[in-house]
Amino acid sequence: MTPGARASAAIEILTEIEARKRPAADALKDWGLSHRFAGSGDRAAIGNLVFDALRTRASTAFVMGEDSPRALALRTLASSWGLGPDGVAALADGGRFAPEPLTPAELEGLKREIAPDAPAHIRGDYPEWLAPLFERGLGHGAAAEGAALATRAPVDLRVNSLKATREKVLNGLRRFEAEPTAYSPLGVRIAAGSGPSRSPHVEAEPGHGKGWYEVQDLGSQLATLLAGAQPKEQVLDLCAGAGGKTLGLAAAMANTGQLYAYDSDRMRLRPIFERLKRAGARNVQVLQAGDAEALAQLEGRMDRVIVDAPCTGSGVWRRRPDAKWRLGPQMLEARLAEQQAVLDLAAPLVKPGGRLVYITCSVLPSENRDRIDAFIARFPELKLAPWRQL
Repeated sequence: MTPGARASAAIEILTEIEARKRPAADALKDWGLSHRFAGSGDRAAIGNLVFDALRTRASTAFVMGEDSPRALALRTLASSWGLGPDGVAALADGGRFAPEPLTPAELEGLKREIAPDAPAHIRGDYPEWLAPLFERGLGHGAAAEGAALATRAPVDLRVNSLKATREKVLNGLRRFEAEPTAYSPLGVRIAAGSGPSRSPHVEAEPGHGKGWYEVQDLGSQLATLLAGAQPKEQVLDLCAGAGGKTLGLAAAMANTGQLYAYDSDRMRLRPIFERLKRAGARNVQVLQAGDAEALAQLEGRMDRVIVDAPCTGSGVWRRRPDAKWRLGPQMLEARLAEQQAVLDLAAPLVKPGGRLVYITCSVLPSENRDRIDAFIARFPELKLAPWRQL
């Protein structure tokens, strides 16, 4: 496919996403199934353009005067992809499969810069209704943090210390220019690409099949490390999902003690079995999804209860940029209620002197400190532990 044809395809998919309010990944999958002539490189380039366009929807609308699918794609090509206004004008020549030529207004929009005094939610590319929460949680850095969340994410890996060392993993992935992370002693990072370039499919590498590493964001790795699970402890991962943090906890416990993995949703929990086997994690007991009686038997016995709570996911918008535009006040309220419920479920399971670890992938204070303050008000016998003591 030509660059112009790829741009037209991205506009078509963005139109579908907007019209049907669909997740971008679903729309891209369906487009690929109905356009089998597109090669893997074409599909990757189109997907990158769609996701990059969604990352900067607010700032694009501000400078272009509209947030139509065409405006989103053209502005992304000019700015994020580095084509510039002239490059986009050359691409959009109205030829076969290419976008129609630029209008004078579009050309002016592509040349326009975002003013330093533009509203924070424009400079940070997040929904305007979230501006008060971003400002309360992030202060004067709200726009900068939002802008960082509007960039592409790198590929982060966690070394499985039960089977490999970081040096071994780095050596196995050296052709991808993998680097050790600064904060996690188990982290390996492959930088994000730009434009149409694809991220490497590291899960197809032999090291992944051998259980040497798992794909896991650095933030999740740090949360697992801060949880402080120790060998021979009794630990519950209460919202285990597919088991990303469960695997990290099992390794931290050196395959000793007893680690329970639980989730209320059996479909979320299903992938954990294959992952545990590949990682060589033998100290994990997976509880049946939704089994309240099994949880009740753990009451007052757990050294640590890990609550990786359901949340808005505002901290992982780099990976799911379309999610920020689907998020609304009602969805936030639903997540707050779920967080309260899971915390209340977790509290009785912690033994005297034990620790409850609350984790979200959100940057919103209403999902973080506000929830903990409300929780401690309900359970005054629990006290906050300063993170530096963890």
